Amino acid sequence: MGLFSEKSKTIDLGGEPMQCLVCGNDHFWQRDAQLNTAGLTFLGLDWANASAVCCVCDGCGYIHWFLPK
Repeated sequence: MGLFSEKSKTIDLGGEPMQCLVCGNDHFWQRDAQLNTAGLTFLGLDWANASAVCCVCDGCGYIHWFLPK
């Protein structure tokens, strides 16, 4: 399982199973990632930055980033 403690899983995107854009695999680990900006980091306000959802491919490790709507 590598760097992740849980098992990878399939992810539903609008009613269709997600597939990796690089290798076509269909199992991913899901994580949140903070999108830091220089201005807020300089002011010590990193917590105020937006976050994205990252789906890491279990096959090749490619990271798919999704911004919240």
